[in-house]
Parts: sequence; structure tokens; C-alpha cells
Amino acid sequence: MKHHDQVAEAFGTSAAAYLTSKVHATGADLENLAATFAASGGNATVLDMGCGAGHASFAVAPHVRDVVAYDIAPQMLATVEAVAKERGLTTIRTRQGAAETLPFADASFDWAISRLSAHHWRDVPKALTEAHRVLKKGGRLKFIDIAGIDDPLCDTYFQAVEVLRDASHIRDYRADEWIAMLDAAGFDAKVTQRWRLDIEFDGWVARMHTSAERVSAIRSLWRHAPDEVRQYFGVQNDDSFKLDALMVEAVRRD
Repeated sequence: MKHHDQVAEAFGTSAAAYLTSKVHATGADLENLAATFAASGGNATVLDMGCGAGHASFAVAPHVRDVVAYDIAPQMLATVEAVAKERGLTTIRTRQGAAETLPFADASFDWAISRLSAHHWRDVPKALTEAHRVLKKGGRLKFIDIAGIDDPLCDTYFQAVEVLRDASHIRDYRADEWIAMLDAAGFDAKVTQRWRLDIEFDGWVARMHTSAERVSAIRSLWRHAPDEVRQYFGVQNDDSFKLDALMVEAVRRD
């Protein structure tokens, strides 16, 4: 099975869980998104790349002219459509596809946003080049994602835990990697926020239907990790932990 198919399958079966997940449905970053667009004048066109269950789209929809919720998993898009209808968010429309191949004309959008999605993308540099293409002159980008760790030891353990939990995982990128990729794609970028998320272990693995075998492997990895790793991630007796997140903002260079 190709990676894009793994992503679609993994998240297609988890759409309902991601809709109600506290990590995904709440947070100051969603409030930041809503506030950004509430102050933007109400006429923006927005592309939500890898929209998942739609939380970023829902946050900005009341404040924009149009938001396209774009995702590779049809079940996720069906969830977005159902919730948008239920909440009366008439500015949302959906479109299916991969982040690396955006089926939109050049200069179609004022903004590109993404939240907790890019670590599943097969080719982030290509996706960012596509985002640059579909943004208008002076277009803006705001991405939120789990962050890679600057310390190589901690980063190695975390990337291993991530792929054991979810085979569709590719990589959590460090802040410097984000800036470099965005620069190469034609953006002036900066990391504007960093924070930590509390991850309750049982819910985290249940959300992705992680197999018992892989859950055991993750627990073993955490419990036998060096002290520096356990301390950095705040690993608890039940294997709950903390992870890093970041917000990166960019402007399209012309």
C-alpha cells in the first residue's frame, strides 16, 4: 500500500475520534487562528491544507468569504461537511486531494493554513511550493504542527514513537527545518509561537486504532529510554507525556 493510501485509510477510520479529540478540538492556537481572521476584514479566501476533521476551518469560517477544507481522506471531508452544515458554516466547501498536488489555479487564495497535518505529508517542500503557487501576490501562510526536537537523542526517540503509533507518520520537523523549507519555496517565514501539549497515552493510541503489538512497543520504548529522554517528554507512570508544537507564519515573496 502506498503512503498516500495509508494516510487516507488511517484517518478515514478515525474521523469521528479526531472531531472530538481534546488536543485537536481545543487550544489557544485555534483561538489565534480565529482572532487572526476576525481582524482580516472578512473578505479572505482560505485554503486549509490537510484539514482533518476541520477544526481550523471551523475556527476561521465565520470570519472569511470562503474556506476550502482540503484533505486526502474522504471520510474526514464528510465529517467536515456534516459539522459545517450542523453549525451553519456556509463559507466552508471541501475538496479531496494530497497536499503535494493542489487542484487549484495559480493565485486562487489569500491564505493557506494547516494544523497538525504536515507531519503526514510525503513531500513537504513540494506542498509548500504548491502553496506558494496558489497564493495571491502577498498571500500569507500560517501552519501549526507538532515540532521535531533540537536534541538528536530526544528527536530519535520521539520520531520512533510517532511511527509506531501511526504508520502514516513521516516526520515532525524542527523550527529551523520549517524556516529553511519555506525559504526555499519562496516565503519569508518565522516561528511565532512554541508550546507543549499534554498527551494522555490511552486516548492517543486509541484515536489511531494502534495495534496492541505497537502499543506494547511504544510503552517499552518510553520505559527503557534514557533519563534525559524521559525527563524531556515528562513521561508518566501510565506513559502519558508532553510533546512540542509550533506555529510558523510566512508571507509569499513575489
